[in-house]
Amino acid sequence: MEIKDAAQLLSALGHEARLSIFRLLVEAGPAGLAAGAISETLAMAPATASFHLAHLSRVGLIDGQRTHRFIHYSANFSGMDQLIAFLTRNCCQGQACLPSAVPCRAADQKDASNA
Repeated sequence: MEIKDAAQLLSALGHEARLSIFRLLVEAGPAGLAAGAISETLAMAPATASFHLAHLSRVGLIDGQRTHRFIHYSANFSGMDQLIAFLTRNCCQGQACLPSAVPCRAADQKDASNA
């Protein structure tokens, strides 16, 4: 991944609404959600959600699949992985320093049990 590509992806995620949509789709997993469900869940006007979904789709962070009149969106996990790999490449001078990624709920449970 080139730095200009990473900057474009990070810029798209730099807006509160788009970040909320992306996180919701990551939580939904590969099954994703319909555009209407996204706007309802986030209490966002359908036109506003559509605008932000189009932007995220244009930069490649999400994928949309049309089924009749509806569009079903899902996170582009490959693109997300590439961005994370770009951000962490050569972290700590190439030494393994980051823990393995775990789902947030599992990490939260682990923190609660250590308290």
